[in-house]
Amino acid sequence: MRGVIFDMDGVLVDSGPAHLTSWQTLAKRRGVDVTAERFKRTFGQTSRDIIRLTFGEDLSEEDVRRLDAQKEAIYRELIAESVPLMPGCRNLLERLRKAGLRLAVATSGPPENLELVLSGGLIANYFDAEVHGFDIAAGKPAPDCFLLAAQRLGVPLAECVVVEDAPVGIEAARAAGMKSIGLSGTHPTDRLLAAGADRVIQSLDEITPELIHAL
Repeated sequence: MRGVIFDMDGVLVDSGPAHLTSWQTLAKRRGVDVTAERFKRTFGQTSRDIIRLTFGEDLSEEDVRRLDAQKEAIYRELIAESVPLMPGCRNLLERLRKAGLRLAVATSGPPENLELVLSGGLIANYFDAEVHGFDIAAGKPAPDCFLLAAQRLGVPLAECVVVEDAPVGIEAARAAGMKSIGLSGTHPTDRLLAAGADRVIQSLDEITPELIHAL
């Protein structure tokens, strides 16, 4: 394996609480209740897809873009002062780079979120390639984001490993022909395995160059 592609939310950054709050804030304005369980079921999909699921499939494209912008702006306000990197994140990126692996981040989120996490979290310099939600036509479980990430890395698909926390992301990695490591937390181990994860870990500290090469 030569390339490692990281999902962002729930893998590099502990963004779940802030995303939940931002969805609930937006939904409250429209008289809709978003529970934690409902949020968890959609975590990992693009916000545009979630907006249609939450507020109605009959929304116009203009309404979807407007609600998307409002929701993500709320989210960025919540984490702007201190980007909540996942425990062990920076140390993991450091040891994988030292081992000669090429790294990419592929997120369903907008470019502004990606920029905030990478720059605010002081981890931008570890990545050779970046993909955000506006780069692709279809969100996970479609493989588009991982296919584009591998292309930008210049690494064959079969030589890439994806690190994901959501079943839809694991399914997207499989559809791209890549091995995957599931990070348990957002979703339990059994769901990640059922989605097709090759390995499931409990923390980023468990990922080593040796583990990557053994897949």
